[in-house]
Amino acid sequence: MAKRVVPEAARRRRRPTKQGQVLTHALIVETALRMLSEHGAAGLTARRLGLALGADASTVYRYFRGMDDLLLAIADELFGRAMASFRPTGDWRADLRELGTRIHNAYLAHPQAAVLTASRVTGRPNEVASDETIIGILRGAGFADRDAVRIYHAFIDQSLAFAILDAATLALPKAAREADEEVWRDTYARLPASTHPNIAATAPLLVARMNDSAYPTALDLLLASAAAQLAG
Repeated sequence: MAKRVVPEAARRRRRPTKQGQVLTHALIVETALRMLSEHGAAGLTARRLGLALGADASTVYRYFRGMDDLLLAIADELFGRAMASFRPTGDWRADLRELGTRIHNAYLAHPQAAVLTASRVTGRPNEVASDETIIGILRGAGFADRDAVRIYHAFIDQSLAFAILDAATLALPKAAREADEEVWRDTYARLPASTHPNIAATAPLLVARMNDSAYPTALDLLLASAAAQLAG
């Protein structure tokens, strides 16, 4: 049976923690994000979170139905940070590029959290607000509803898929990440033209590009395709 979540007003009437803080939903989410950044997924438990907050582990369950509920709150927080201060300009293509970049960057700022949450659907206020904004930009640009939904689907899934891919790389131990990056220079760049003519011909370009995220390129390709459809 799911644990009862105490309303925010009731939580605020509780005594401060040992650290002198009054617990809030936002404080717990922020602390969980910090713990994920410092200790990874294995380091985020109710017991450790309680210790970091200066409270008993059971206190967390007054705010969240469980650790998965907390992860969904973290996912929604990242969407909120992506959308913070965004203002549409009226140029649909520029606006979507800005939004895609914001979403990608918000997740990459917290790679450990991104790996855990970017594939989730929360249905919470910040996520819903971002979806409403994206679909509204597409409909306002003149796309028919069917096309607006199709492009929105590709846009948001592409943003989150690259967030997971790029965050997984950032979440690797430094030595493993650097070893992966060196493969392009130490292996691919040395393949002979006699056996791998296409890789050999493009090796300098591969070395220069392949350790960077392909998300900006993929985003531009998606938006260019959508613009061509709209023009047609």
